Amino acid sequence: MLPSILIVDDNEEILSLLERSLNSKYTIFKAEDGQQALNLLKTEAIQLVVSDVMMPVMDGFELCRKIKSNFEYSHIPVILLTAKNTIQSKVEGLELGADAYIEKPFSKEHLHAQIASLIANRNMIRDFFASSPLVHIKNNDHSKADEKFLELLNDAILANIDDADLDVNKLAKIMNMSRITLYRKIKAASVLTPIELINITRLKKAAELLAEGQYKIYEISYMVGFSSQSNFSRNFQKHFNLTPRDYATSKISEKNKE
Repeated sequence: MLPSILIVDDNEEILSLLERSLNSKYTIFKAEDGQQALNLLKTEAIQLVVSDVMMPVMDGFELCRKIKSNFEYSHIPVILLTAKNTIQSKVEGLELGADAYIEKPFSKEHLHAQIASLIANRNMIRDFFASSPLVHIKNNDHSKADEKFLELLNDAILANIDDADLDVNKLAKIMNMSRITLYRKIKAASVLTPIELINITRLKKAAELLAEGQYKIYEISYMVGFSSQSNFSRNFQKHFNLTPRDYATSKISEKNKE
């Protein structure tokens, strides 16, 4: 599926121009002011927002502020487009959390490059998180609202990590969120489904315990919520391309070299 981009501008001609320019690479959603944009964010899995600053009802600065302060949307990169070319306006936009600030008139190539770069960078961060045993979920994103949410989520999973039946419904109750909201947020922030995230958090905790060298592999498998050592070992090797034993051995070897 193509990445979904939301374009926000009160000028219909600019909306149409941007849509024609981007629709070959992205799924495009459109809004004519910040409030319409927020309404769309509630129903669509948007991956990036391109917004004008000067708009009626709710301008681009306020839209950016609301996106970046709401944990449901704070992971979404925001590009602000504006005819204001003063340093003060640029600083205001960036202080509100905008990921890029482009002056009008702008080149199509410049906008395309910014969009592609922001989406690619987020994908690289997610992939690194998913494939690195000792990288924690709370290091996966940099917005303050997102960091807080991911930290609470990580703590909730770790507090219940020995529960082999921990699933999306249980996690949603613990987080005091609806199942749908939790699913959308986790999927957007980590590119994983909640079940995949629970599983990878189990495996990352197991990697920490293996690196410490204080427990046997079968003990660790139950400590992180796997029903059997064989199931744990298969999952660990599939995800990190190392058996738990080989991983533990490599960490012990590293410690001995120090």
